Amino acid sequence: MSRKNFGAKPLCYPQPVFIIGTYDENGNPNAMNAAWGGISEEKEISICLSPEHKTCKNFAKTGAFTVSMADVKNIAGCDYVGIASGNDVSDKFAKAGFTAIKSEFVNAPIINELAVCMECRVISFDEESCILKGEIVNVSVDESVMTDGKVDVSKVAPICFDPFNRAYHVMGEKVGQAWGSGKHLL
Repeated sequence: MSRKNFGAKPLCYPQPVFIIGTYDENGNPNAMNAAWGGISEEKEISICLSPEHKTCKNFAKTGAFTVSMADVKNIAGCDYVGIASGNDVSDKFAKAGFTAIKSEFVNAPIINELAVCMECRVISFDEESCILKGEIVNVSVDESVMTDGKVDVSKVAPICFDPFNRAYHVMGEKVGQAWGSGKHLL
């Protein structure tokens, strides 16, 4: 096998495409696209966000945010909220084709068009490291992406970010069973 070095860069697979939802000081929903994040504890998510984002200003005031999984069906809107800044575009949420309902658990919007949503309270935000930590207080899932009471990843059709090629890819094909595919090696 021959290898090519890319240097110290944030290149790994998969990188989820998270859509972070917040309310501004007037109760208007805002959303942004973030790929650098993941589950860091059982009920905790960590996301890297630059402090100048409107989203950061919003959750500093509300103490809450939502994290929805971007999907194939809404790829244009999900990409758009990563291109346009809420600091510059006041109707960014609507332009993306999104509508919202208020979370029952935190002061943040649930994006109706995205089927899976983590509803979070801010634990901390370190402007120096750009790390936002949130307590996951609820996960809500639209019933349209469930089969027999379970979330069906093929119906969710979440996308992940390919940092090597600046592209999105869909996830969904099952290739094995967790805590099962390697049992024969025990």
